Amino acid sequence: MAVKAGPTVRIRIVLSAGVAIGPGKADLLAAIETHGSIAAAGRKMKMSYQRAWSLIDELNGMFDEPLVAVSRGGAQRGGASLTAMGQAVLERYRAIEAATASICVAELAQIGKMAKHYE
Repeated sequence: MAVKAGPTVRIRIVLSAGVAIGPGKADLLAAIETHGSIAAAGRKMKMSYQRAWSLIDELNGMFDEPLVAVSRGGAQRGGASLTAMGQAVLERYRAIEAATASICVAELAQIGKMAKHYE
């Protein structure tokens, strides 16, 4: 039997018209941090390499400094890692998610009681 997690909060931070960071981009940053590779992060998220690269390019252009540093392949093989700015943005995004969820506990529980339960 599956464990019911209940309703959750997913945050999308709109920086300006058409420029936002949401759950997908945050999860991609976290996956790059974990796997050290854009390709591996994309595979983990069932996302094409091209799509992952496109999102990283978009993220890097959204801030004064890049969020992801990339080293090209070759004999040592390439890789990717979060910059200090990338780590800071991801940490703050996760903190906003956690803070929002913690102040919405009662409301989430009420919505959960009203919703159909899917298994």
